[in-house]
Amino acid sequence: MRFISLFLALLLLISCSQKTKISVDTIITDATIYSVDNAFGIASAMAIEKGKIVAIGTNSEISKQYESKNTVDADGKFIYPGLIDAHCHFYGYGLSLQEADLRGTKSMAEIITRLKAFQKDKNPTFIVGNGWDQNDWEVKKYPTKADLDAAFPDIPVVLNRVDGHAIIVNSKALKLAGITKDTKADGGQIEIANGEPSGILVDNPMELVFKIIPKPTRKIQIAALLDAEKVMFDYGLTTVNDAGLDPDIIHLMDSLQKAKVMRLNVYAMVTANQKNIDLYLKKGIYKTDHLNVRSFKMYGDGALGSRGACMHKPYSDKPGQYGALLAPVAGLRTVAKQIAASDFQLNTHAIGDSANTVILKIYKEVLADTKDRRWKIEHAQVLREADFDYFRSGIIPSVQPTHATSDMYWAEDRLGKERLKNAYAYKKLLQKAGMIALGTDFPVEEVNPMLTFHAAVARKDSKEYPKGGFQMENALTRAETLRGMTLWAAYSNFEEKEKGSLEVGKWADFVLYDQDLMKVAADKIVKMKPSNTYLKGQKVK
Repeated sequence: MRFISLFLALLLLISCSQKTKISVDTIITDATIYSVDNAFGIASAMAIEKGKIVAIGTNSEISKQYESKNTVDADGKFIYPGLIDAHCHFYGYGLSLQEADLRGTKSMAEIITRLKAFQKDKNPTFIVGNGWDQNDWEVKKYPTKADLDAAFPDIPVVLNRVDGHAIIVNSKALKLAGITKDTKADGGQIEIANGEPSGILVDNPMELVFKIIPKPTRKIQIAALLDAEKVMFDYGLTTVNDAGLDPDIIHLMDSLQKAKVMRLNVYAMVTANQKNIDLYLKKGIYKTDHLNVRSFKMYGDGALGSRGACMHKPYSDKPGQYGALLAPVAGLRTVAKQIAASDFQLNTHAIGDSANTVILKIYKEVLADTKDRRWKIEHAQVLREADFDYFRSGIIPSVQPTHATSDMYWAEDRLGKERLKNAYAYKKLLQKAGMIALGTDFPVEEVNPMLTFHAAVARKDSKEYPKGGFQMENALTRAETLRGMTLWAAYSNFEEKEKGSLEVGKWADFVLYDQDLMKVAADKIVKMKPSNTYLKGQKVK
């Protein structure tokens, strides 16, 4: 009897000493997890509950404390935080999926062929296309309306250049927009040839044409958002910074997210016109688990490819052409002052060295005596040597590495050797600012974030050109690049406490790859695609 009592007491003691495991929604095991925390630590397992990480560590540590009916064996795969595109046009990309795709075309004849196929398939009453780039053609000159007029005499045609800062239109579209040789072109250019508009419009005058394009129906808008979201998840993107949105689309995104129809995280930059500024300064910052509306997007100048970027000195390949600011300096300053007096962030498109000088000086002026504002320069593409130091004061460079590898074939023609030295200078910007946010600017560039990673570290295009890399002194390390696509991008959005790294308390946004992005051969990076993407602990791919 005594023996039985002792035995029962021993069993009770053992039972009391064993801790009951905590039940969680999901456990990931047998992975190489790059946390991208301050220590850039590596773990092998993590536990997830209600969409957030509750523990991360070794397989043994997690298995001792947690249990789940949904335990995922990663089978040695490599896990990184969900990727963030710090500058893109998500909604615009979705719309482009509903329009004619002209990316990769090598001539006007090829464009006409694609448009004919699009017309046959969709039977539109107004043709819109996107993605042509004359710099990819054998004859690197702007096209004219002549070919479009011959092929489409009775239907308006509007074709957006790849950078979104120039369009080619036919005579039907020009007539509907009321554009003649006498139309004013402040903040841009209406190209004239043989005494009449050639069909090329650069920057501000494009708005005259955009006004006549039929507004997408709600059905098309929803299709655009959902079609684009699927592409994001396929590439491992869990957050996108949509650079320039109107309230109507922001509201639609919010409605779809609340209805659980759309799940992608969106950091929305509101287009900084006065109507939108008045509306959102009154409404204040708006934030949900999927949507963050706390910034405005202002446009300083145009693009380098269309010679609309505002330069201190003329373009090397077009004497007398300086590009242009898209608004008077006083107007840019007024907008900045309004936003500086609020809690909102300002993110400004600035590509040319003159535009960067103007915007950086305005930032310094209006942000004096303020702290932690995290205002960004979007693109920061060409700078004067003296202007790099502005980034020491908390201004964040938001850049797109594939711009360097897309432009490198002709950038020296535009800028000359001396100015080129301070163009696409990502390492130098990082050294001054202490961090750098990385994106793509899609659909100007491809969505694929691995092209961003490869361009940042190898400074080569997807065909591994040039052999030694383009201006390798400004290449980023792999760790810097991954931070720029995750934690630093999150910081630039005031979201570093909830995403950007895989740490306890943050959302379980992560992506799985079969190969190690930190070690795989550089020429294999562009071919990498995630096997799975998780958003808030749920598998979305």
